[in-house]
Formats: sequence, C-alpha cells, structure tokens
Amino acid sequence: MIIPSALRALRRLVALAAALAGAIVALHYHRLGLTLTHYDARGHLVVARRIVDSITPGWQQVGAVWLPLPHLLNALPVQLDIFYRTGASAVAISIASFAIATAAIASIVMAITGSAPASIAAAAVFTLNPNVLYLQSTPMTEPLLLALTTVSVAVLIDPSRRGAALAGWLFALACLTRYEAWPVTAAALVAAVWIEWRRGNSFSVALRSAAAIALYPAVAIAAFIIFSRVVVGEWFVASGFFVPENKALRDPVMAAAEIWWGAHMLSGYAIVLLGAAGVAALAAIGVFDRQRPEALAVVALAATAVIPWAAFLEGHPFRIRYIVPLIAIEAIGAGVVAGLVRRWHIAGAILVAAIAAYELRPVDSHAPMVVEAQWDRPNVPARAQVTACLPQPGSGEKIMASMGSLGHYMQEASRSGFSIRDFLHEGNGDIWLAALDHPQLFVNWILIEEKAEGGDMLARLAREHPAFLSGYSRACEAAGLVLYKRDALRSIRIEN
Repeated sequence: MIIPSALRALRRLVALAAALAGAIVALHYHRLGLTLTHYDARGHLVVARRIVDSITPGWQQVGAVWLPLPHLLNALPVQLDIFYRTGASAVAISIASFAIATAAIASIVMAITGSAPASIAAAAVFTLNPNVLYLQSTPMTEPLLLALTTVSVAVLIDPSRRGAALAGWLFALACLTRYEAWPVTAAALVAAVWIEWRRGNSFSVALRSAAAIALYPAVAIAAFIIFSRVVVGEWFVASGFFVPENKALRDPVMAAAEIWWGAHMLSGYAIVLLGAAGVAALAAIGVFDRQRPEALAVVALAATAVIPWAAFLEGHPFRIRYIVPLIAIEAIGAGVVAGLVRRWHIAGAILVAAIAAYELRPVDSHAPMVVEAQWDRPNVPARAQVTACLPQPGSGEKIMASMGSLGHYMQEASRSGFSIRDFLHEGNGDIWLAALDHPQLFVNWILIEEKAEGGDMLARLAREHPAFLSGYSRACEAAGLVLYKRDALRSIRIEN
C-alpha cells in the first residue's frame, strides 16, 4: 500500500531536484548562446508578443496554426523587451514544466509498482536525457505538453481523486498546448471507461464517468476550431506550412520506422527496449490484472507518436523534435520494468539508473535535439547584413514580410530595436490582403525568403505575378533573405 504522505514527499523531492537541475542546464545553454537558436523558439516569442505589439493588436493575433495556451501564458511577460529578446520568461515556464513532468512520471511509476526506487529510476531516465534538458532550456512548447499530459494521466489513475473536474481541466489545457495531446486524451478516455468497468461499475456508468471528463477537452478543442474559423477562415489549418519531401510519404511502415529510429537516436537502444518492454507490461497489467486496470491509461502517453506518424505519412520533413514527447512514456516504461518484480525492485532500479547513466550524457553538445536546433544558426550573422539595410526602428516605415516564414527573423531583429509593429504580416488581416494586391500603397520595404523550401508565400507570389514587385528594387540579400526597397517616390507610413 502506498502511503499518501510518502508519495507527496517523493513528488516534492523529485520536482525540486528536477527544477534545480533544469535551471542549471538552462543557464549553461544560455551561456553557449543556444537558448533561441531554434527558429520555432523565436517564433513562439513572436506570437506571444504580437498580441499587443502589432499594427493591429488584439486577441486575433494569437493565431490558429499553433495552439494558444503557451502564447497566452507568456503574452504579458514578453511585452517587456528583456523577456522578449532573451526568452527568459518562456524558459522559466519550460523549467517549471520539466519539474512537474518529472514528478508526475515518478508518481505514475509509484502508483503502478509501489516502488520508490523504481520511481526515482524512471525520473532519472527522463531528467538525464540531453534532448529533454535542452528543450526545457528554451521557449519551446514540448515541456508544457509533457507536464500537462503526464499530470493528467497521473490524476486519472489516482483512485483517491474523485470527480471529473481536475482531470478534465488538465486534459483540456494539454489539448490547447500541442496537437500531440489530442490522441493522448482520446486514448486515455477510452482507457478510463475500461478502468471504471474493471472496478465493478456497469458499462453505462463507466461511459458517463469518462464522458464527464471528456466534456472539458471537447469544449476546448471545439472552441479552438471555432476560433480558427473566425481568425483565418478555416475550421482547421492542416496544410500549407511545409513542402512534402519525406521519403515516408504515403508509406505507413516507413513513417513508423522513422519514429522508432528517432526514439533510439534520442536515448539509446537499451533504454528504448526497456521502455518498450515496460509499455507492453503496462498494457498487460491493465488488461489482465483486475487490481490494477489503471495501468492501461498510462499507455495512452505513447499516443504522442500519432501526430508525427501522420505528419510523416503526409510528407512532412523529418524532425527529431517531434519524437521527444515519447521520452516520457519511455521513462515510465523503464521504471515499471525496474519495479515489476517487488523482490528485486531495488536491484532493478539500480540497473535502470546505471543504463541511463551509461547511455545518456545530460549536456551532450552532439545530442540530436541540440544539433537540430542549430540548423539556422549560421544564417544569423548573414541576416544581420540585411537588417543593417533597413530603416531606423520607429521611423514609421513598414516592412512587409511573411510571418509564416520569417517570424523568427522578426524576433531576431528585436536586438536592433525593431518591434513587431514595424512589420506588416499575415496577422494584420485586411491590410495584409490589400498589400498583397498593391504593396506600393502600403509599404516602402518588402522582405522575402527566396530559398528555404522553395521560397515563402511572397516569393511564390512574385514568381507568379511579377508586377507584385513593380516599383521595388533589390537593396540587400544574404542567406536567402532578400530586401526590396521601394523606388524613390514618396514615403509611406502606417500609423499605429
């Protein structure tokens, strides 16, 4: 039997240790200048900032491609330049999320195995992973996803927590953070029906119990879909933001193989095999052990693989980052293997921790996620040459640029004093649409990404309709970024 006070003490100790370690590692990456090297890290800061800092500020600026919760949490802090330029406030959210996820992983393993050593071993597998440690040192949204999904499952399997509200709210928040939470929530709710039925309730009672939880994420998803329709005119934005180039295009086996390959690259073969064995054990326990049906709900965390699998199937370029959320269920699986046989749980925990220490190097500069995050780094000094050609910040002269491809550059330009309201972008609605037809009436400058993935939407527009750039001349270019200047006629300003 698990003593509640002991479990609370374990969670607090693990969370505190993870938060301390996370803060130290985040400082390490800050000193190396790697906090914002990933273009999406800068992009998330831009979305949060533009809610206020925009030609057309307002709630519509939250956008409808990325889910809103991370940006809403950071919307006020990033209005301060120091937090916007450094990402410090978003990193603080990531570190807190990392600590919460670690505590939830330990709690889940404790609930299934009753072994504190196995719980600590699971936490070690998670916290020692250099890819997780890097992401929690950045403004990326995966740490918040990991925190909310693991805590949601931990609450769902805890029989001492009565009522649907807490689990429902947690799943709803997860579903507003990243799309990976949607299949996790669906799988967990199916498992919740099974759990209640195996605990002796009728199927109808079990279904109503799960439905009471499902109401919260269902409302959250429905609200987001309606929001998307209002803001961008589509119920759900599922295409248009990548060029299909993955070799797994329309090949479900190859897409699954890419996920398996990514998993072992992130952790190592031994840990992946331990994690897989633990997931199989959880499924078996949940199905066949009447005393522990809640184990089946834990397997739902493996459903984070559904979204990248579907993306790769559609030809989305492979990204190792999309596999990182699987590390949570991998750590839980390894912990379950360690504590599965009560008689040997201490030896099992030591063995799992030793394997993790051997295969994982917490601040490995060659870790796949750290390497992937630096793909764009060589372009930063080159783009600075283009920034130097721009008008003085605050001059009133607007720069037309696609935020879909150059959002990261807009954040980058903040170091030179530029604000989001200096740019005319897709989020500016009717003004943007009018400028697509007659940019000469609205902007003196146009920034176009002409190389990456065949060029951005403005590059494609210029190729298909050469008159779009009529009256503009190439002023500067570097790293595929080209700046066009309006030929000298009259200065155009858009008052904020």
